[in-house]
Amino acid sequence: MSVFVFPGQGSQIKGMGRELFDSVQQFMDAENDINDILGYSLRELCLDNRDNLMQQTQYTQPCLYVVNCLHYFQAIAAGRGPAYFAGHSLGEYSALSAAGAFGMVDGLRLVKRRGELMAQARQGAMAAVLGLSAAGVARVMSEHGLASIDVANFNSPTQVVISGPSADIKRAGAHFTDAGARLYVPLQVSAAFHSRYMADAAQQFARFLADFVFQPLRVPVVANVTARPYPAGDPSKVIPAFLVAQITRPVLWSESVSWLIRAGQSEFAEMGPGRVLTKLANEVGQSMAAPGLIAGRQATELVNAANTLGV
Repeated sequence: MSVFVFPGQGSQIKGMGRELFDSVQQFMDAENDINDILGYSLRELCLDNRDNLMQQTQYTQPCLYVVNCLHYFQAIAAGRGPAYFAGHSLGEYSALSAAGAFGMVDGLRLVKRRGELMAQARQGAMAAVLGLSAAGVARVMSEHGLASIDVANFNSPTQVVISGPSADIKRAGAHFTDAGARLYVPLQVSAAFHSRYMADAAQQFARFLADFVFQPLRVPVVANVTARPYPAGDPSKVIPAFLVAQITRPVLWSESVSWLIRAGQSEFAEMGPGRVLTKLANEVGQSMAAPGLIAGRQATELVNAANTLGV
C-alpha cells in the first residue's frame, strides 16, 4: 500500500489532463456539469490556457482540483489503492474527494468558491526560504522583529514559505540570506496566503460551507493543519472546521510526511501533474534517516519546488 498525494496550486501546467479527458469515464460523464458550474470549458482552459488564465487563482484551483481527481480515478482503474491520502493546500480537496467526503462535482463547487475568495485578497506576498530549518527561520523572524510575517508552508526540512505584507516580505530577504539561507525566492502569488491576512476569506468560506453535507471518510486523510489524520466525529462539523482553518494556518507538509513515514509508509504516489510532492517526501525521508544528507541538493531543484507549492 502507498500514500496518494495531491499537489496544490503552482503545479498547474498547460496541457494537463490531455491524456485523461477522453479516457476517464468519470470526467466524460460529468464534463457538462463541470462546465456549467464554472461557466467555461475546463478542458479547453487546461489544454489552451487562453490569456494565461491558469495563472489566476480563481481559474487555477478548479482546473487543478479536477485534474488531480482524474489522476486518482486513473490509478484506481489500474488496480492501485492507498493506505492514506494527503494533499498540499488545494490538493487536500482532491484527497477528501477521493476519500469519499464529497463527490468530484460537489467538491468543485467548494473549490470554485475558495478560489474566488482567495483571488479577491489582493494585498500581501509570499517568499520561499531555502536552506534554513524551521527553527532557523523562526530565529531570524524573532531577532529582526518580523512580527508581521507568518509561516505559510513547512514544506521540507530545508524549505519554508513565509507570507505577509509585500514591503515586509521584500525587506526580509536580506535578513534570511545573512543568516545562511542559500536562496530567498519571492513567489508569483497575488496575496499573503495561509496567513492571518486571509481571515476575511476564511470567514466568508465558513458561511459558504454551512450549506454542505459531508460524508465519512473511507480512507484516512492527513490534514494540513494538524499533520495527523482527520479525527472521527460528525464529518459535516469536522471537515468544514479544518478547511476553514487551512486558509489562515500553515501547511504542515514536512510534519505530515514525517508522521506517515513513522506510521510505516514509504511509498508516495503523486496524483496530479508533476512530482514535486514526491521529491519533498524523499527529502523528508532522507533527513529522518540521515540528518544533514540533503544539505547538498541543487539550488535549481529547490527553486523549482518552491515555485510549485503554496496555495
